[in-house]
Amino acid sequence: MFIYYLCLINFKHKAMIPEIEITVKLKNKPAQLRKFSNSQDAYEVLKEIYQADNFEWQEIFILLCLNHANKMIGFYKVSRGGISGTVVDPKIVFTTCLNTPGTTSIIVSHNHPSGNPLPSEADLLMTRKLRDGGRLLDITVLDHIIFTDTEYFSCADRGEM
Repeated sequence: MFIYYLCLINFKHKAMIPEIEITVKLKNKPAQLRKFSNSQDAYEVLKEIYQADNFEWQEIFILLCLNHANKMIGFYKVSRGGISGTVVDPKIVFTTCLNTPGTTSIIVSHNHPSGNPLPSEADLLMTRKLRDGGRLLDITVLDHIIFTDTEYFSCADRGEM
């Protein structure tokens, strides 16, 4: 999935008026998309995404966009931080969702380089903030998965959603 933001200038008027154009290009056809039935399915996909990065020394927050059949449309790396945290802006999460055609639900994830998969209070606060924001936009936040190199914590499996 690619998202491009372009700012075009309209020269017909004396004052320059910027126009925003958003273009989304999807790489896969719907029949090729991976279906998620549970947190283990998401964990398997996230392992592939995280293995592409050196996530053992840097926190990375990833968004998975899903369609109405719980098939993954694509992923987006929302933020990359330091060893003990990363900043997640819900506006970026939901802007990405709203500009990805067919997104009706999401799974969010971040890694803990410490190796401890348990969520911090800040992690749970972000989960609730995203869940509540998604409700306003009719985008279901299915899960927040905290990932380590050997295990994961699913907020949905633990009743935190």
